[in-house]
Amino acid sequence: MKLAISGKGGVGKSTVSALLSLLLARQGKRVLALDCDPDANLAGALGMSEEEQAEIVPISEQAALIEERTGAKVKRYGQMFKLNPEVSDIADSYALKHNGVDLLVLGAVDTGGGGCGCPEGVLIRALVTDLILYKDETLIMDMEAGVEHLGRATSRGVDAMLVVVEPGQNSIDCAKRVIRMSKQIGIKNIRFIANKVNDAEDETFIRSALKGYEVIEVLPYSHEIRKADRMGQSIIDALSPELLSKFKNILKKLGD
Repeated sequence: MKLAISGKGGVGKSTVSALLSLLLARQGKRVLALDCDPDANLAGALGMSEEEQAEIVPISEQAALIEERTGAKVKRYGQMFKLNPEVSDIADSYALKHNGVDLLVLGAVDTGGGGCGCPEGVLIRALVTDLILYKDETLIMDMEAGVEHLGRATSRGVDAMLVVVEPGQNSIDCAKRVIRMSKQIGIKNIRFIANKVNDAEDETFIRSALKGYEVIEVLPYSHEIRKADRMGQSIIDALSPELLSKFKNILKKLGD
């Protein structure tokens, strides 16, 4: 299973990504959780301590690795470099295992006005392509509010684009942009999770705004999740059986 999880910042992408990753790991799956969001929150959601998170060096900041694989210096423009760098060993070498999940943080690429044609960007795009198309493990991608790390070549390897929305117009507008961008690169299986839903009015708002698309689960605003985040706990250990069953149902529907 290869899932891309997107949505507006703050809607709960990292929470959903972490919970699905942890549940799949508990099922015995080999899971790689890929944090593609520059505002990286996935490590905390998986339950890593602040000390452990401080030790993470995103791939985009691994200067020695980037220079070795691309043949070009970082933060320097007007260079020739490899457009197809070797990346097949990076996940095994740089991912950190926590609670049964391998975590790889991509980080932000500062292109300095140079577009995506920089060594860091080329390495990351090649890495994402390799993970989607050529690796067998389950892949959960915590995306930016878009599809920036994906392209037409990789879209055929993505089983679903899962968009997390909350009951607000900004979240809906972002979701519609994700729909448009996903379709442009060929992703047809686009599904939705309604999150932070307080009442029937919230649910009706989301379903009406996304009419014609499948909302596979409705999640309430959770004090359990907020408390787990505040305490630095693994989210999965803080959930009630009722809320945990909703995430299990998400996996069941994605597997259908």
